[in-house]
Amino acid sequence: MNNQSFTFDQFHIEVARNASDDFNLFHDKHKWLQITHNPFKGPIVLGYQLNTLIEYQMRLYREAHHEDEIIAKNNLYFSNYQITFVNAVRPQIPVYLNIKKTLIKTIPTLTLGNRIVMKSDGKTVLLGFKKETQAPLFLAETNLDNLPDLNEIPDHTAIPGTNYFLKRKYMNNGSVKNFLSGSFAEQSDYFDELTHIAHYPEIFPCSLSSGALLEKAQLEKHDFKLNPMVYTSHEISVDRRYLSQLKNNEKLHILVEQLPESNDNTLNQTNIILRTYNCYGLLQNNEVLFRMTLNLVSLKDILKNLPD
Repeated sequence: MNNQSFTFDQFHIEVARNASDDFNLFHDKHKWLQITHNPFKGPIVLGYQLNTLIEYQMRLYREAHHEDEIIAKNNLYFSNYQITFVNAVRPQIPVYLNIKKTLIKTIPTLTLGNRIVMKSDGKTVLLGFKKETQAPLFLAETNLDNLPDLNEIPDHTAIPGTNYFLKRKYMNNGSVKNFLSGSFAEQSDYFDELTHIAHYPEIFPCSLSSGALLEKAQLEKHDFKLNPMVYTSHEISVDRRYLSQLKNNEKLHILVEQLPESNDNTLNQTNIILRTYNCYGLLQNNEVLFRMTLNLVSLKDILKNLPD
């Protein structure tokens, strides 16, 4: 599946950011100008939009190669995305997605994996892998059994006795459809009111974590104009069993853990320190829908390290 082309308009960005409550200035058609030394010269596409584009094209790829049957037969419950963002995607500039041939590994357990490459304007914008596994590839060891009743914790506050910030969201079919359409995914493949079909996509619940990070930073008085942050990578594991049970108005508890910054945690062997967040999406009874590690860096640190 080579070099399929997609061209985002500003309208796609508006739809996706509104659907996911992402108020990052980088995506705003007016406020991008307020970002100090913004190198992108305009609004940019959301990272989770690109992930959703990958999700949908991988779905079509799996179906065309009958790999969805392998996934179901072998209990490959977890959908995993390992994404590195290299450059930004701008409206009106075509994006080319290349999905490499599936590699099937049986040791130590069965894994279906595909390398993903996305290019735009002659540059690589995204690299990564999509893998199907029996267990989550990311944050599998985290134990969330001893949390208090999250329904009793006020929204956008710290969870007592933990390192987690809590953001509470509710699933909304209309928002999901809009996010799919803004990401070049066919919404009718997921929702059909006449036949009472509603299958939530994998990435949309994860995308709500961006808003959670923004709200946390806002409470901490972060200056989004003087010190904007950009994603460098997403590592995502989604449990399809819980995903299949999602319904309209379902409550989602997003837990955000910010790890201490360290000189040992830097961007690609540079001296740019990464800011790392572990995020979890929990449903009723604390069922873990998704686990993610998100890495961000300060834009000004990137610009300082660019060659003259």
